[in-house]
Amino acid sequence: MAISGKYGKIDIPNVGEDEPVFILRAQDRVAQGMIEIYKVITSQHGSHLEDGLDKEVERFRSWKGPKKMPD
Repeated sequence: MAISGKYGKIDIPNVGEDEPVFILRAQDRVAQGMIEIYKVITSQHGSHLEDGLDKEVERFRSWKGPKKMPD
């Protein structure tokens, strides 16, 4: 169980029950760009998340649902 400021308690495997999380949704127009920015920042700090983040960017890009500004 994790805690989202917007969505409350969320059951996410391997996340502590009181660990705060921040959720980006594919419907948010800026979410894909934020993942791309996160990829740049993590790579500058020696992380090797690039492939996984590229896959997430593609999943967000190919999602066919409606897009809107986050609320």
